Amino acid sequence: MQLEVDAILFDIDGTLVDSTAAVERTWRAWAAAHDTDPEEILRVCHGRRSQDTIALFLPAEARAAAVEALERLELDDLADTVALPGAGPLLSGLEPGRWAAVTSGPRQLMQARLRAAGLPEPAVLVTAEDVAAGKPDPEGYLRAAAALGVDARRCLVVEDAPAGVEAGRAAGASVLAVATSHDASVLGRAHAVVDDLSRCRVEPGPARLVVTATS
Repeated sequence: MQLEVDAILFDIDGTLVDSTAAVERTWRAWAAAHDTDPEEILRVCHGRRSQDTIALFLPAEARAAAVEALERLELDDLADTVALPGAGPLLSGLEPGRWAAVTSGPRQLMQARLRAAGLPEPAVLVTAEDVAAGKPDPEGYLRAAAALGVDARRCLVVEDAPAGVEAGRAAGASVLAVATSHDASVLGRAHAVVDDLSRCRVEPGPARLVVTATS
């Protein structure tokens, strides 16, 4: 895959940051406290906002407190959060105005995970609090592109989960999936799939970015 884009829009968990173990630990702890089957949660939670997942399992009146409880668990579990292969070198070569992050997680947690992984916080960070509809809705990616002053259709979205792939496609962007948290077989709606960001190279051009991804 090689294409020219105006900007790159990254997911965070599972794309830039390896937090899969922490995500599973905290959801399992939350499930135990709420008498919910953790396997059912883990089948649907990746790539989605916590409130959207919790809404599938709890009545409306219990959801706000449950979201707060989950966020406390997540903020207390950062010990093994690390950058995924290739993420650091790739981000270090990008100008601040040429990339953004769009995440289903809350702002405070995403900032903490980026710091724990030794990765920079983008100038444009769209989090769960910033959108009315989470992934697979394209709102987050459309907002990020607008904040960078570019057309989403001239962007590359980088994702690790099916919900995020669908969000990128719905925004009209080209989508690159990394098979870091999901098997490549469930990421087939992306325009290309690679193992991780170490398989990607970005060369700044005078007006656009040239992205090359190799299997």
